[in-house]
Amino acid sequence: MKQAKKRDSWGSRLGIIMAVAGSAIGLGNFLRFPAKAAANGGGAFMIPYFISLFLLGIPLMWIEWTLGRYGGGFEHGTAPGIFHSLWQKNRFIKYFGVIGIFGPLVIFIYYTYIEAWTLAYSFFALTGKYSTLADQASMQGFLRGFQGLENNQYFHGIGLAYLFFIITFILNIWVIYYGIKGGIEKLCRWALPLLFVFGAILMIRVMTLGTPDPARPEWNISNGFGFLWNADFSSLKSAKVWLEAAGQIFFTLSVGIGVILTYASYLSKGDDVVLSGLTAAGTNELAEVILGGSIIIPAAFVFFGQEQMRTIATSGVFNLGFVTMPMVLNKLPLAALFGFFWFALLFLAGITSSVSLAQPAVAFLEDEFDINRKKAVKIFAIVSFLLCQPAIFFLKNGVVDELDFWGGTFFLVLFATIETVLFAWVFGMEKAWDEIHKGADMAVPKIYKFIIKYITPLFLFLILGMWLWQEWLPKIFMTNISSADRIYIIGTRLGLICVFLVLALLVKIAWRRKRVTAENLR
Repeated sequence: MKQAKKRDSWGSRLGIIMAVAGSAIGLGNFLRFPAKAAANGGGAFMIPYFISLFLLGIPLMWIEWTLGRYGGGFEHGTAPGIFHSLWQKNRFIKYFGVIGIFGPLVIFIYYTYIEAWTLAYSFFALTGKYSTLADQASMQGFLRGFQGLENNQYFHGIGLAYLFFIITFILNIWVIYYGIKGGIEKLCRWALPLLFVFGAILMIRVMTLGTPDPARPEWNISNGFGFLWNADFSSLKSAKVWLEAAGQIFFTLSVGIGVILTYASYLSKGDDVVLSGLTAAGTNELAEVILGGSIIIPAAFVFFGQEQMRTIATSGVFNLGFVTMPMVLNKLPLAALFGFFWFALLFLAGITSSVSLAQPAVAFLEDEFDINRKKAVKIFAIVSFLLCQPAIFFLKNGVVDELDFWGGTFFLVLFATIETVLFAWVFGMEKAWDEIHKGADMAVPKIYKFIIKYITPLFLFLILGMWLWQEWLPKIFMTNISSADRIYIIGTRLGLICVFLVLALLVKIAWRRKRVTAENLR
């Protein structure tokens, strides 16, 4: 009889907590969160944000940790196998789990390119490449030239951006190649503390800005924080604000993607998921609410004032991170050093997230096809590298936005809805409650038994329904897409359909192999 291949494992409890926190702490913590908060009522945004955290984020975090550990007991590290373990009588449920591989893969193929920009800008900061740029237009031109969106005095072509993409891609593959304990855990053990050090330095520097322009005393750091945190309670009447807050919780905790399922599958049956999951979520919230809310928006307010800040807050995360923040830091002593801290922080946040996005696909090849780690990573590297190319070369045609909608928005909510219903209603809440508490160092408050069974799925159905109501028809018919770009969007959608179908076919092949093997052993 063929001996079962030993699955990888985490080196320590701290390792898995830091890895999950590293997956959650990404570019959205420092770019997306402050922009969303400032644009959606400031402090009032935090009311639906924390309600979503307690009714959606934390329950989903516990659900995914528990499902992952449960599936790992059956030697399944990805959603198809885990879903099949939960509902073995349903032969179709494993195909719903394809979303848990498809979503992370789709995000990975554009996220690594954006991550490469942060590495490049870390280098630019130290070398002073953008240090003479003092206004929004020139800094915007610098970014567009680097991205290959236009040829200008700063850049000609996409060559340098592509070079940094190659470096970033190789770094990701190198980490993944060395596995869970030797690669991902080792990276997160040093990257996460360093990220917090850089974040703390920047936060302290921002808080000591005072009033740089005596002619505008109202442009001070106190009012900068006020701009972000003072509550406009009238915004709570808007369904959009609630949807934005719930969406931010999804993004910030990396729930509904399939990554946590895979990470937790490497736990043993007696490992705690309650306190560990809560600790990982708390670490992410510390990075987002304390650090993310204390750097870019308050700093920009001090130099640009309230009116321009309203425009900046809604101008997009790329402009915030790569245009506004470099301009702010250029006005400070030691601008090169602080610029490096800012972009190095973003790079560390990016790479700890991107390696997690790669793991479900690699784990699927390992677990369901008995392919060794090195070969699985090589296959993933070749396929994902080819899939990255449209996001790089057709950035100006809206390909990244299209990938982000399907991989990072729609399928994320759909997957979370499916896994919650499976956990609470198919697996059964009583059995699920017992499973959560196996090896637990603390008891989950009993109110969460009701929340997980009723409130969380209802919340998810509401979000999904509202997104379908508001976004579906305009999105499908490309209402806001220029006629010149529609061919690229159609091509992207056809490509995504092909990727999904190939993954579904691989699931079918894997289960057929298992069935044949089981029959031969009888």
